[in-house]
Amino acid sequence: MSVSAVKPGSTILASKISKEYVDEITKKVHDMKDIRPDGPLLVGFLANDDPAAEMYATWTKKTSESMGFRYELRRVEEKDFLEEAIIEANRDDSVDGIMVYYPVFGNAQDQYLQQVVSREKDVEGLNHVYYQNMYHNVRYLDENKQQKSILPCTPLAIVKILESLQIYNRLLPEGNRLYGKKCVVVNRSEIVGRPLAALLANDGAIVYSIDVNNIQKFTRGEGLKFIKHHVEDLGDYTEELMKECCSDADVIVTGVPSAKYKFPTEYIKEGAACINFSSEKNFDDSVKTKASLYVPMTGKVTISMLLRNMLRLIDNSEKLKKGTQ
Repeated sequence: MSVSAVKPGSTILASKISKEYVDEITKKVHDMKDIRPDGPLLVGFLANDDPAAEMYATWTKKTSESMGFRYELRRVEEKDFLEEAIIEANRDDSVDGIMVYYPVFGNAQDQYLQQVVSREKDVEGLNHVYYQNMYHNVRYLDENKQQKSILPCTPLAIVKILESLQIYNRLLPEGNRLYGKKCVVVNRSEIVGRPLAALLANDGAIVYSIDVNNIQKFTRGEGLKFIKHHVEDLGDYTEELMKECCSDADVIVTGVPSAKYKFPTEYIKEGAACINFSSEKNFDDSVKTKASLYVPMTGKVTISMLLRNMLRLIDNSEKLKKGTQ
């Protein structure tokens, strides 16, 4: 039997998907030389000793500088001084974007720090205004629809990956392009899993959100009768319920931060698209015997979305300045 017959699926790398956005972002940075002659400045705050965060910071610097941005890593040895350091960057007009490498405290204090970052400089899209807009399917900050709201960069990256894989139906109106699709998201973190389920449901999909405790269904109702998604609890997590949710899923997205976890290949529908955003490998190689499209990592698309968010923040700021002149 030929190899293609054993593994019919294709592996799509994030680097290939991100290229379109890298080119777009690089051009926009070049086009704004009149207002940012040295390039926009992104400041990253590192207040932990996590090797993964250190690696992400190095990668962010390399990637952003390759596209014409300036990047500055500010290390904060004492975590308790991080809030003051963020506030200082908020007030610094030379700083265009701010990001923090989490976890810092690993508890609710991290959620507080997310709100300390100025909304106008929040490249990660974690500000409560952006989150509220996202959950309520509001796509602009102003009534005139001139200033676009920012979306959290990893969920946005997964949306862009699904667009690239042509899971989104471009023949349908924008906002309804996942109508008829069923998605499973194995993760319900406040940073990625829950926002992603909301985004996909707001775009018309039926989404099953899988958590270790229970399973929820995100949907805009029959015939997309609601403007924003509604959530229904389906019950406690069981393998049987999980298998039922996955049986006809067009898309399966995983983000389980454990080297031991592997998504059961037998739960994947023939021809489904599978995406892993965890730093761990949530699918084993047998995924390609069932999935038509497999994206093993999302990082390069995520960093592209972060920088794209930064350009959007600058654009919003410039429009605001013109409006007040």
